[in-house]
Amino acid sequence: MSVTRAQHSLPTSVLPVRSRLAHPALLLTGIVLVALNMRACLAAVSPMVGEIQHTFGLSTTVSGLITTVPVLFQGVGAPLTPRLTRRFGTERVVLGAVLVLAAGVLLRVLPSVAALYGGCVVIGVAIAVLNVSMPGLVKREFPQRAAAMTGVYSTTMLVGATLAAGSSVPLEHALGGGWRASLGAWSLLALVAALAWLPQVLKARQERSAGAVPAQTRAPAQTQVLAQAQAGPTAGKPIAGIWRLPLAWQISLFMGVSSLMVYTLVAWMPTVLADHGMSRDQAGLVFAFSNLVQVAGAFLVPLLAGRLTRQRGLAVAMAALNAAGVTVLLLAPVSGAWVAAAVLGLAQGGSLGLALAFIVLRTDSVAGAAQLGGMSQAVGYLIAALGPVGAGALHQLTGGWTAVLVVLLVLAGAAAVAGWGAGRDRTL
Repeated sequence: MSVTRAQHSLPTSVLPVRSRLAHPALLLTGIVLVALNMRACLAAVSPMVGEIQHTFGLSTTVSGLITTVPVLFQGVGAPLTPRLTRRFGTERVVLGAVLVLAAGVLLRVLPSVAALYGGCVVIGVAIAVLNVSMPGLVKREFPQRAAAMTGVYSTTMLVGATLAAGSSVPLEHALGGGWRASLGAWSLLALVAALAWLPQVLKARQERSAGAVPAQTRAPAQTQVLAQAQAGPTAGKPIAGIWRLPLAWQISLFMGVSSLMVYTLVAWMPTVLADHGMSRDQAGLVFAFSNLVQVAGAFLVPLLAGRLTRQRGLAVAMAALNAAGVTVLLLAPVSGAWVAAAVLGLAQGGSLGLALAFIVLRTDSVAGAAQLGGMSQAVGYLIAALGPVGAGALHQLTGGWTAVLVVLLVLAGAAAVAGWGAGRDRTL
């Protein structure tokens, strides 16, 4: 059988064969700065959608593609990442992805619709590579604390989103260059992350020069150690028939439906509030507050998940909170905006952290985490891509946001069902 009882920890004496790529503080700094970029350039665009729509004369449906295209290409790019990391090594792949992300941010602000959407494609592919690389990296470098470190970097992603959402409009005023200057400024954060990650690449090169195991063969060697530690005969091998395993699909669907809800509200929440009479600046602040609350959920939920043998109740609780927040937004979009933002923030941050934690908790090896990460994020982000453009089309068809919010309520129920299966005490 391909599914066995979960084993959540390794003996403290078992560590990856090779040493840390650099001083732990440098490694952690690099991970944090990379993670800061993984949502910032997506959240920054949300308060600017109205201006971008006006600049290019776009319809509501087409405007939804500004958020949908990066999410779609996160799904397209995810399955390619394990092959890249095996060939070039995780360190170089992460560095390349961060540099490509910076280029995509700059391309997106060039004065043409083609550049706008071309930049969105580049951003999506770069984030896809980082999304899949990071769980395996965390599992490799912090085998005893994988769930906790997943909470750290998922929290950092949301900190970046919060900063971006809250500062987009102030940056626009401060820089005086309109939405293009505000969005383009985030390329600097990516360049800083690339510099912080460079020591990992240099250290890996020194190890190869000294005759250490080549980057493309390093991961299998590590997974053999993990396999021996866990007495799992296939722990270091690819998961056989992963696309046919119900547990893998439940994890993928939980990630997909949860991400669809997140990206739909990332794309349209400020617009929903503004359309009900709230000022654009205040709507941006409410949205930023929601992202800030996500930080708590993204940090605490993976920590709690790592302490539980089953996470079924946790997954259902996140779905229920999502439903509650959408209900408040549906019934009292302005007077209840801050309450909705708080509840949705906790639910969405927790759902993101839990989905990422499932990748490390439901696998026994670095190779397995990368493989499940590739599948779950491919499926998940292809589903999520339907959210922003679908919501825009439904709004254009109905002339309001009620139908959109009702659909999100139904999807919260679907997330609960998928999470109930994904939270079983099993390992792929």
